[in-house]
Amino acid sequence: MGSSQDWCLQCGAGAPGSLDAGGPSWRSAATILVATGILVLGAAAAAYAALSKEGAHKPRPVTVAVAPPPAPVTPVPTTPITPTPTTPGVLTPTPKVPVTPSANPLFTGSAKPPKIPLTAPTPKSSSTTTTPSNESSGTTTPSPSTKSSGGTNPEHLPAAIVLDTNAATTYNPYGYPASEFGDPSLAIDGDTSTAWTAQVNPAVAPKMAEGLVIDLKTARRLAVVGMVTSTPGMSVQVYGANGHTLPASITDPAWVQLSSYLVENKRSKHIKLRDSTKAFRYVTLWISKAPAASVGTAPDRVPPTHVAVNELELFPAA
Repeated sequence: MGSSQDWCLQCGAGAPGSLDAGGPSWRSAATILVATGILVLGAAAAAYAALSKEGAHKPRPVTVAVAPPPAPVTPVPTTPITPTPTTPGVLTPTPKVPVTPSANPLFTGSAKPPKIPLTAPTPKSSSTTTTPSNESSGTTTPSPSTKSSGGTNPEHLPAAIVLDTNAATTYNPYGYPASEFGDPSLAIDGDTSTAWTAQVNPAVAPKMAEGLVIDLKTARRLAVVGMVTSTPGMSVQVYGANGHTLPASITDPAWVQLSSYLVENKRSKHIKLRDSTKAFRYVTLWISKAPAASVGTAPDRVPPTHVAVNELELFPAA
């Protein structure tokens, strides 16, 4: 081994003072290294065993609250609103057409006119009559005294029914021109100086076929109809009906005759109705003839221009 060598290249022995010079010191170092390696391997095996245990690597479960989905909204079907053709309680005016021989039932050769008697039957006169017994008190009350023409004593009448301002309407089932009629509200305004009027057609005078109807809105029991006229002598009848609309003509079975055929020769008249136990919504004063005294053939006499109803009142049954 040369002077500059620390190790023998043949046997591996170290020169004096070298690392191997201390003898077994290299063995101690090797021992430490081996022990350290064993400890490292043991730690690695322990870590692997800990990681490989069941559930050791599972993450902690996290609970997340989820809002429930909104309930489905079912669309509500809508019903279309259709306009009502007529309003209850309001009378629809009858369309007016010109008077022609083909449209007017009073002309010869046209449709048959309404069957209205031309002679008034003579009603039985009596001083008093007894009305049906009062259900609430069980007593009977004598009715107002009647006259031969169907009138009653106004002193015994109850208060007249208060009517709406639009309760009166012209009843014109045969379509005479609207210009031949006056304002029907003037017959229920409480003023006897105003009147509803109906023109008399000279071609068929004294025949007439129109009237004045009162709509009570609801059915009422009636006992008397009061009338004031500035054209006394005209022939009238009283009819009653029910339903939502007026009957089409005066000959419609829906109309119930409430009075006999009367010739009213007085300016003021109270007409007693036949049956006060039945209730009616519509009450019509039907005019079938103009005053006969006003219709003449002499050249100097002019046929009446109109008939008038100044006031019309309805009195309830007791």
